[in-house]
Amino acid sequence: MTKGKLYLLPNTISEGEWSMVIPTGVQASTLPLRNFIVENVRTARRYLRKLGFDTSFDEVMFFELNQHTNIEEIPSFLKPILEGHDMSIISESGLPCIADPGNLVVDIAHQQGIEVIPLVGPSSLFLALMASGFNGQNFAFNGYLPIEISDKLKVLKEMEKKIYHQQQTQLFIETPYRNQKLFEFLCTHAQSDTKLCIAKDISGVNQWIKTKTIRDWKKQKIDLQKQNTIFLLYQ
Repeated sequence: MTKGKLYLLPNTISEGEWSMVIPTGVQASTLPLRNFIVENVRTARRYLRKLGFDTSFDEVMFFELNQHTNIEEIPSFLKPILEGHDMSIISESGLPCIADPGNLVVDIAHQQGIEVIPLVGPSSLFLALMASGFNGQNFAFNGYLPIEISDKLKVLKEMEKKIYHQQQTQLFIETPYRNQKLFEFLCTHAQSDTKLCIAKDISGVNQWIKTKTIRDWKKQKIDLQKQNTIFLLYQ
């Protein structure tokens, strides 16, 4: 039996018209599918309806992949593909497998000889990097910084070494309700000449992207609380 294919389906990253960030080719690849691996079924259904998916969800199979998923169950998610059906991983935001657990499925797919097809879509990380003015040839995404101040300070110093010695841009994120504290931490502990780019609500109606030195950020009041934000540091 011929195996199906695994499509990596990007999602929007901010509220707004989906067609501004999702190519119509992605829509065309999505509408025939009936099997999806998602982080949250409710939000995945809402997104599919935005794309024009009008099939009854009674005819659709969803597999949830999130922090509650038993890792031993993941190989079974690919059963429809082994039975000849195409399926898709849908990210909650942006690209699957980038700051997203979908890579666990893709790794298993490669082991089982399943064709993986990445589809074009928005990435808040790369859009922020593009708009920062920082080095786009040498960069690192650090995920979430540690919560403990001492550990966070250690990571910040390591990132600044890479910035000044390797000219490597450093990208990281934080849980939205901790954004303000992270900004204040950076203003307090980063070097005054280090540049910080803050990119929030990327591709949304309230998109806001600014790059300044830490010295200049200290002079400005900013509200980042509960807003999706990418932080970037460079020299």
